[in-house]
Amino acid sequence: MSTEKESSAVEPARSNRKRIPLAQRRKARRVILQALYQWIMTQDSPKDIAKQYREETEGKVDWDYFGEIFVEIPAQVIQLNEFLEPVIDRQLKALDPIEKALLYLGTYELAYRIDVPYRVVINECVELAKVFGATDGHKYINGVLDKLAKTLRAVELGA
Repeated sequence: MSTEKESSAVEPARSNRKRIPLAQRRKARRVILQALYQWIMTQDSPKDIAKQYREETEGKVDWDYFGEIFVEIPAQVIQLNEFLEPVIDRQLKALDPIEKALLYLGTYELAYRIDVPYRVVINECVELAKVFGATDGHKYINGVLDKLAKTLRAVELGA
């Protein structure tokens, strides 16, 4: 009986949630990647970089998603590095900046955004790697995030 009450209490919260078009979320990830690259290369303040991208980016973007993810990744970088180190084949400092930014994005989403299916996380990062990364960088991103999904999303993979 209490399960029924709990599930019905959860449903209205989901239905009231504003649905963001996938294209806007995809564009947000693209802007997050660019902002992360800039942060990795310059070590500028994430708040300053976020402000710059909000002012300069045209078109519809899921700015709420951008704001959450981009600002949180630099804040969580130590934890993200701890997730990544066991599954990469080189030191973090040896990673290409685009690969590192994509791995931070994917790792953050796998660890902290369980509302996004792991396959979506991996696919989005692989597609961004095909556009911005080195020739076979997408294969590396796919392999690393796949290994991470096995530990960070074990429950989802088992379902």
